[in-house]
Amino acid sequence: MKAICLAAVGVTFFRCEPEPVDERPERVVAEFVERMQRVHGDPESARAAYDLLWGEGKANLAERAKRASALSDRKVGPEEMLAPSHFSLAFTPRRWTARIDGQWAVVTVAGEAEQQREIRCVAEDGRWRIVQPFPPLTPIRKRPDSAE
Repeated sequence: MKAICLAAVGVTFFRCEPEPVDERPERVVAEFVERMQRVHGDPESARAAYDLLWGEGKANLAERAKRASALSDRKVGPEEMLAPSHFSLAFTPRRWTARIDGQWAVVTVAGEAEQQREIRCVAEDGRWRIVQPFPPLTPIRKRPDSAE
């Protein structure tokens, strides 16, 4: 009898384990929004938000950080390229719904009345990531060689 009770308790605890934030696209979008709202000057919060971005977005920010590091006297991390001042909510999210098509998803974030926004996600290595399109990087211009 004791073994059955312990097994039941074990199953209960197993089921109560929190779902990973990147298990479902609507969950990863909600978590990204929450993390971005905490970024303001906090490198740990910035890193947490950066970790939810898709690979192409991370590569874009890494190149921007590399360029910023070359111009400054310190190493700049790619998460520092997230500009919280450019991130603000136009409305308070109330509902999150996802349409999944293979490895891609569109999450509709709805507020009150007719307010809504769509956010794309992609599955990478079995986890959902935010597809944040950053502006393309401009090519680095090189000075003409003085010998030419």
